[in-house]
Amino acid sequence: MTQETNLNGATRGRLRFLVSVAAAVLTLSGATFAWAQQPQGMRIRGTIEKLDGNVLSVKSRDGADLQITLTDDARVIDVVKASLADIKEGFFVGSAAMPQAEGSQKALEVHIFPEAMRGTGEGHRPYTVPNSTMTNGTVGADVASVDGQTLTLKYKDGEKKIIVGPGVPIVRYEIGEKKDLKPGAAFTILSATKKPDGSLETARVNVGRDGTVPE
Repeated sequence: MTQETNLNGATRGRLRFLVSVAAAVLTLSGATFAWAQQPQGMRIRGTIEKLDGNVLSVKSRDGADLQITLTDDARVIDVVKASLADIKEGFFVGSAAMPQAEGSQKALEVHIFPEAMRGTGEGHRPYTVPNSTMTNGTVGADVASVDGQTLTLKYKDGEKKIIVGPGVPIVRYEIGEKKDLKPGAAFTILSATKKPDGSLETARVNVGRDGTVPE
């Protein structure tokens, strides 16, 4: 009788353990699924209509009227026209580009970061334009090529050669303020988060200055 009782107790203990493990697995699976379902940041371009407190009213490129809430610590980045001559060795820059057969990248646009933004998005990765890439890194030596100027961008895990041809848009980023979010200015939000109530929120706005249109 005692042996049977001990056996039943051990069996019950084992069952409780298995149930606990199963519950933990289900909880973890649920958490993983929920994490996978988190909305990705939306990229929004268009024209500013007005700023009221922390709420930015805009007209997107596809004609939609949107309201986007700026977080309390939101950063405004002024985008100013620049030229290849403004890029010096040691600067931190980024370039959207199309990969070439020989391994180089042909620039679609180049942006120069201020020192305060050094390290932003450093590395090489896919970009939003199909088959394109984005490379953010420190400028090494540059050389002239038949297609234009070739910049070497160095980052933690490697480097890429970026061919900057004639006519490629080159801009400079400057730390701005909310007062720069003026009606009529072109803007780009790289990542707007859709909240559970359907509203949009962002921690950064790139705004064109003097007619510049941010990419």
